Amino acid sequence: MALITIDSVSRAFEDTKRKQVVTALDNVSLKVERNDFLCLLGPSGCGKSTLLNMIAGFDNPSSGTVSVGGSIVSAPGADRGVVFQQANLMPWLPVWENVAFHLKMRNVAKPERRERAQRFIEMVGLKGFENHFPSELSGGMNQRVGIARALLMNPEVILMDEPFGALDEQTKMDMHAELIRIWRESRSTIVFVTHGIDESLALGTHVAVMSARPGRIRELLPIELDRPRDPTSTEFNDYKRHILSLLRPEAVTELA
Repeated sequence: MALITIDSVSRAFEDTKRKQVVTALDNVSLKVERNDFLCLLGPSGCGKSTLLNMIAGFDNPSSGTVSVGGSIVSAPGADRGVVFQQANLMPWLPVWENVAFHLKMRNVAKPERRERAQRFIEMVGLKGFENHFPSELSGGMNQRVGIARALLMNPEVILMDEPFGALDEQTKMDMHAELIRIWRESRSTIVFVTHGIDESLALGTHVAVMSARPGRIRELLPIELDRPRDPTSTEFNDYKRHILSLLRPEAVTELA
């Protein structure tokens, strides 16, 4: 059985100001297996983040169902960790306390919090920065703290909403390599929102190409490329051309 099942999901929002209904997603069905790295790829406004929020339990479908581990999602849960576009760290806390914050909310003793946080701090490559504050770290390092915080919850699924969008290209490439290493080591299942074709091909075991709003799945592509992936290779660019062919007709229609 698939770990995540999205079954005939639609999501409509009521625009009270304009007195109309906006359909963000239309009849989306998708399955994600354990240890998959699924990239949701599509133009801005196609409903990628809306779909991610429904898997997280922050939002609910207007129709259809979202299930994780065989249970229908109706609220956030510890089986799903979320990494946002911004790391959303608490600036007054050092790295290790940011990572272990949810343990503090559960009244776990400080020595245990520190010990449990350390494993994930080391996993994301931040050993030596345990007592630094977010303002003392780069954007990429702060995102690593966010990833470590999600991993410490030991979730079955990690949901990532364009977490590297604000990073420069070199840092982004470094973070791609680190994320693949972390994914392999943690054996998590990742759903990753992006609007970058190269990013989706660098990371994903699968890429779900979405249409412009209302979002639909145009095609679910298994990505059969060796790692580390070479963006100059013929195979990589064959995938890229195919994805562009899926997206281009819509772009042409919008411009007409």
